[in-house]
Amino acid sequence: MIAYPAGDLAGLAHDLWERVAVRTRLFVLVGTIVALTSLGLGTVAFATSRANATVSATAIPLGDGHVSSTPKKGYVDSCSTPFPPAPPGTTPPWINTTNHTWDSETKAVVEGSVSWPTAFYNATLSGSTRVIKTNDLPVDHTTGTFPIASTNPAHAYDANPNSIAPDLFTWDLPADPVAARRPSCTSLGPIGVLSDGVVLYNALDANGRDAAAHEVLDSCGGHPDQASRYHHHDVPPCILNAATGRSTLVGYAVDGYGIYVERNANGALLTNANLDKCHGRTSKILWNGKEIHMYHYDATLEYPYTIGCYHGTPI
Repeated sequence: MIAYPAGDLAGLAHDLWERVAVRTRLFVLVGTIVALTSLGLGTVAFATSRANATVSATAIPLGDGHVSSTPKKGYVDSCSTPFPPAPPGTTPPWINTTNHTWDSETKAVVEGSVSWPTAFYNATLSGSTRVIKTNDLPVDHTTGTFPIASTNPAHAYDANPNSIAPDLFTWDLPADPVAARRPSCTSLGPIGVLSDGVVLYNALDANGRDAAAHEVLDSCGGHPDQASRYHHHDVPPCILNAATGRSTLVGYAVDGYGIYVERNANGALLTNANLDKCHGRTSKILWNGKEIHMYHYDATLEYPYTIGCYHGTPI
């Protein structure tokens, strides 16, 4: 990242825009971080971390463009870049292009209430290994109806044609993970599993945008991909709202570290300002039945929502 005097911003931005290729990313530091990026999207990236601020569910900073090939706070360190252009279309009404925020309370939701009686999820300790078994169907909530029917109001914004099908996973994770020599990037597939038994993806959609903002999900923040795999891109409200304590374990990353919902004295979630480049921190948590100081990832309302990069070694 290259720093430039604030007075040169207008001329510099015009000059750079004329010279970079459509898929080349260039980051400019002018007081606060502003990224000019194409990623095939023609979008501008905006800083998502606001120190000591409470993030409103009606004005969540948009994460578009916050994709990196190295660990950065408030970014997804992605193993996959660049991304194909997003399909043309009208910006949905819950995304505010002036303030560069999105409103999770007015965002369209996929209708339906489909139960999955064959769902199962187990996380058990076996010596130094935590064995995760799930068929990737939610064990404690219903899903929306997929494919999204043309009669569903959400169809106007996202015509997801995919169905939900069981997908068996058995993961052997370290019960006591250790930090890797250096952080590593996240893929576009499963990066963890949440307490509802559903796999977690990183914060990006197939076009490298903020998936939680752009993709239309069901009432528990899930949807299926082209492989019929139901998944989350963040810790959804149905899990967040149930995690009311100071520190609640809500899942595991594929490097073995826990994913937690932590709240301050006022009951608010942490923000990016509280976390490191991988979207985690070391604090007192309940782990393997003991209260210890240990590294873990944190759920936030801010992008990248759960995991920005791997602190440990993914399986």
